[in-house]
Amino acid sequence: MKLKVIPEDFVVRELARLPVREKGLYRLYLLEKKGWNTIDLLMRLAKAHNLPYRLFAYGGLKDRHAHTFQYVTVKHAADLTTKEENFSLRSIGYMDRPMGPDLLEGNEFAITLRALGTVEVSRITRRVDEVRGFGYPNYYDDQRFGSMDRQMGLMAERLLKRHYNGSLQIYLTGIYPEEKKEARERKLFFREHWGDWATCLARAKTTMESRIFSLLAGKPKAYIEALQMIPGEELSLLFSAYQSFLFNELLRRILQDLGLDLVAVPGVAGPYLFYRRLERKELAYLKSLFLPLAASRMEFPDASTEQLFAAIMEERGIKRSSFNLRKVRQAFFKSTPREAVVFPGDFRLQPAEPDDLYPGRQKMRLFFKLPRGSYGTMLIKRLTMP
Repeated sequence: MKLKVIPEDFVVRELARLPVREKGLYRLYLLEKKGWNTIDLLMRLAKAHNLPYRLFAYGGLKDRHAHTFQYVTVKHAADLTTKEENFSLRSIGYMDRPMGPDLLEGNEFAITLRALGTVEVSRITRRVDEVRGFGYPNYYDDQRFGSMDRQMGLMAERLLKRHYNGSLQIYLTGIYPEEKKEARERKLFFREHWGDWATCLARAKTTMESRIFSLLAGKPKAYIEALQMIPGEELSLLFSAYQSFLFNELLRRILQDLGLDLVAVPGVAGPYLFYRRLERKELAYLKSLFLPLAASRMEFPDASTEQLFAAIMEERGIKRSSFNLRKVRQAFFKSTPREAVVFPGDFRLQPAEPDDLYPGRQKMRLFFKLPRGSYGTMLIKRLTMP
């Protein structure tokens, strides 16, 4: 099976409740893109129009390896409508507030699975009915953990343990899956020369690298001050990655604790465990289960879930109070509930047909809707698991 061979194989459209006005402080746009992630494209647009990036707001981050449609606001009167080969920004009205995640209801997906054999087609067809009846675990998928360094782990965990030096090292030297060769080599250089701040400063390229290494060259142990330089929005994404990691771990343990027959699919931050079917009691429990994202204050649905989370915290050497950071405060951990399992809406599967890109193989198209924050790629993992 092949996924995302071309951007049109993975189409995502935001579903939102937008308080659109004829006039307002915030101009509303529909952003259509391919080959760009949301933040990089908005930063490019901000630079092109000589505007501060903070004037741009969005509801969710969209994958670069897809054809996506999402809503963006800009707190600026001029019409920034733009059309280029791989993206377009089109003004569609105004709002009295910026775009944000709270306005999103979910996403609508149209996905093409390619290079399928006869056995795979039969398996996927059968599993669509299983998912309709029993849903699937609402894990955060691999793309959520792009900031995770394979050797050093997640930056936020080091920060919670007050390992300020290690946390800063992951931030500046962590190598991400899609890192370009030049950036990868530069980060390896920083890692090899960590502590020799003058040498690191001489190799620095980005503004943030230069600012932090310049600070450390003059104040060699100023790790906290350096961490305080990280922009709040960027730090918030790093915190979210760690909350997602802990959510996935808690959900895994709940499924194991229920004694379910589980199938493991590899993931960059731990395996994804899937059930095939559920008994009526298990289905009722999981369908009503909401799990809290990690923070100093959390509300658990039951005592057993809280005990499982406490065991995770103990294993990782973290206390609940650790999430209340006192020295790095430009972002914070906030607990919100997330569904443990998800049921795709308007879920339909087109019959298999010959694959125009892979002669002798077949392709299938899936159409479905998911609530905000749920991953279409996780559904694909469930449908194609061993």
